[in-house]
Amino acid sequence: MAGRQLNLHWVLHLLCVLLTVRTVSGASGPSTGTHTSPEFPASGVNQTPVVDCRDVYGLNASDRCDFIRTNPDCHSEGGYLDYLEGIFCHFPAHLLPLVITLYAFWLLYLFLILGVTASKFFCPNLSAISTMLKLSHNVAGVTFLAFGNGAPDIFSALVAFSDPHTASLAFGALFGAGVLVTTVVAGGIAILRPFTAASRPFLRDIVFYMVAVFLTFTALYLGRVTLPWALGYVGLYVFYVFTVVLCTWIYQWQRSRSLVYSMPGTPEMLSDSEDDRVSSTTNSYDYREECQPLLFYQESTAQILVRALNPLDYRRWRYKPAYWRVLKVFKLPMEILLLLTVPLVDPDQENRNWKRPLNCLHLVISPLVVVLTLQSGAYGVYEIGGLFPVWGVVVIVGTALAAVTFFATSNSEPPRLHWLFAFLGFLTSALWINAAATEVVNILRSLGVVFQLSNTVLGLTLLAWGNSIGDVFSDFTLARQGYPRMAFSACFGGIIFNILVGVGLGCLLQLSRGHVEVKLEPDGLLVWVLAGALGLSLVCSLVSVPLQCFQLNKVYGFCLLLFYVNFLVVALLTEFGVIHLTSM
Repeated sequence: MAGRQLNLHWVLHLLCVLLTVRTVSGASGPSTGTHTSPEFPASGVNQTPVVDCRDVYGLNASDRCDFIRTNPDCHSEGGYLDYLEGIFCHFPAHLLPLVITLYAFWLLYLFLILGVTASKFFCPNLSAISTMLKLSHNVAGVTFLAFGNGAPDIFSALVAFSDPHTASLAFGALFGAGVLVTTVVAGGIAILRPFTAASRPFLRDIVFYMVAVFLTFTALYLGRVTLPWALGYVGLYVFYVFTVVLCTWIYQWQRSRSLVYSMPGTPEMLSDSEDDRVSSTTNSYDYREECQPLLFYQESTAQILVRALNPLDYRRWRYKPAYWRVLKVFKLPMEILLLLTVPLVDPDQENRNWKRPLNCLHLVISPLVVVLTLQSGAYGVYEIGGLFPVWGVVVIVGTALAAVTFFATSNSEPPRLHWLFAFLGFLTSALWINAAATEVVNILRSLGVVFQLSNTVLGLTLLAWGNSIGDVFSDFTLARQGYPRMAFSACFGGIIFNILVGVGLGCLLQLSRGHVEVKLEPDGLLVWVLAGALGLSLVCSLVSVPLQCFQLNKVYGFCLLLFYVNFLVVALLTEFGVIHLTSM
């Protein structure tokens, strides 16, 4: 498990960015003109007056349902469920605590879906794509890997930017995750395993991240993002990738000239060797090798299908604690569904995980999932010529391809075009993540209406915590295993990608829909507190780490944790009006 997470921390993400543009822009759909708002008015359309949806509590209980249904500010462009209508129209007011509890459990399960889909399906397929394209580990690490690790954050940001009402949720989540990772995660790593940071990579990453935060701060101050500004985000990330590749080439050139041997202990020169050691040592035990059959036997097609759809390893189950087993039981339904709908090409497994009966089913089911998740199913139910639905055509074509593949291949050997399943698995898992992220954003916005909270505070708390929990566990695991330098570097590499690509692509998608600019309306004082806290934490690290000669100890870690606690207190006090600006 740790080995898989580690490979994810340096192996994946450029082609996916291009594919994501098509995926998410498709998710925005052809019917975007039906939603109007003050920020993005549709010309020539009679607009219903827009009132803040949080004003619903100023009405009588009998009028709240009509208000939710008729007010454009209460509508969401994507998603399968209308959570606000469920609260105010389908349940009586005295059952509100029960509804909120159910929503909370559903939100936790959605975060679980995001994590499982990204780690077990999205990232391995990206790893297979990067291997097929023969990308170097460094290029794949700052492209494919960063996208794989940041998939929940990126899709949440893209979904939030697709609706002007939830744009502040994206800023809250990106800034909140930035503060969380650069303080709690980085501080926790220093506490678990004091170490010497790699000086040049650290300075490079923190400077690029500070530039990205400054660009976002300026965009919020100006209140808009234009096309050149959005392209500047993406261009800055391309320049960051170029810088990483150039620095790697310089390092390898120096090593080839034997200059590295004169300084065997310098932190900068240890990062690559550490990477090599981790990749070869983290898989310390393979439970699959425990009970290998003494005699080889040929499995039937039915046995292969049943085994491929079983996500539970009974041999591994015996070694796991009780809490892991309980969590596994909760994950079983979603894992079976994902196994049935998402092809998985894994270079680390035998025959690259070729399972003939299951892969043939994927040729039918995966394209069906794609058309039923684009625009929340609007593309799938569209009838061609008013006669035959798109999903029916997809099933017919998929069935024909599955039949040809089944009779033209064997169970024991993958076909030559097996690598195409990696692209199909990438697209399907990306759309699963996008669908789950859409539901997460809609639930958080509904909770904001119920509890009278701004989207910014929901983004910097629930959304940021939920999307970052996987990075927290994986980085802490790396630190405990003796690789704190790699975990510390991953803290900055991922969030640079998240903010540059999340904001850049989110705004580009809005601009591609015919808007001259993307208007940004900061959600009160809180967004400035959030941006200021993130900038202050980066400046403190930029000054204090070199002053410590890049020796990060437990004192530095506890200081970062204390900074985050103080930031969270100030943010909540600002949200509830205790801290506010006095009008002159």
